[in-house]
Amino acid sequence: MSDEDHIEASKAPLVEHLIELRSRLLKSLIAIGIAFIVCFFVAQDIFNILLVPYERATGDATDLQLIYTAPQEFFFTQLKLALFGALFLAFPVIAAQLYMFVAPGLYKNERGAFLPFLVATPVLFLLGASLVYFVIMPLAMIFFLSMEQTGEGVAQIQLVARVSEYLGLIMTLIFAFGLCFQMPVLFTLLARANMITAAGLASKRKYAIVIVFLIAAFLTPPDPISQIGLALPTLLLYEISILCVRLIEKKRREREEAGEPEAV
Repeated sequence: MSDEDHIEASKAPLVEHLIELRSRLLKSLIAIGIAFIVCFFVAQDIFNILLVPYERATGDATDLQLIYTAPQEFFFTQLKLALFGALFLAFPVIAAQLYMFVAPGLYKNERGAFLPFLVATPVLFLLGASLVYFVIMPLAMIFFLSMEQTGEGVAQIQLVARVSEYLGLIMTLIFAFGLCFQMPVLFTLLARANMITAAGLASKRKYAIVIVFLIAAFLTPPDPISQIGLALPTLLLYEISILCVRLIEKKRREREEAGEPEAV
């Protein structure tokens, strides 16, 4: 069966598509719900793992102290942690449901081109999260702790973080870095759709630098370590994206010279 015959056979009325979409969404929500329950019971362990960058900054975990100032604060923090972990654990199921929903409407070569993006998305997100966990967050906490005042004859000023505020900080950084690390995936998709070119990206490099630093200032805390730590990798990813787009354009020219149809 040809690609055209396969797509023609997969056509269905709008109602059937909506029913299938509801089914895919329901399965994704069930996966998130199950992962949420599992993560909720180990929320404190997850929080202790996220505290490691703070412990590395202090140099001694026994000196580390966090507080919560409302009876319900740590409970809601655990709920946020459970949802945070559930989205990570359930992503393979969500990606699989997305692929199974759109795959019948794609040509065979398009399906082959779509799969690498589903794989690259979580990998790049994990790279961004790892950069936060192992590098940016410890350096940021060292910067914040350096502002403490503990000398004699002056008021004692010490950082005693709230559990919700620390969790909000590290989650914000993880999501900010994880999303920014999706740049190669986004630009590659746009290049496949003939919406951008490598020459166009290269010519707008100076504007990209300004925009990247503005985004870094908006998404990160007001400290230079976090902002520079997000901006520099993002600019590197911008250059990598240009190389990826050039590779796509080269392959497109080769297909055109060979008389082959465009893949995506």
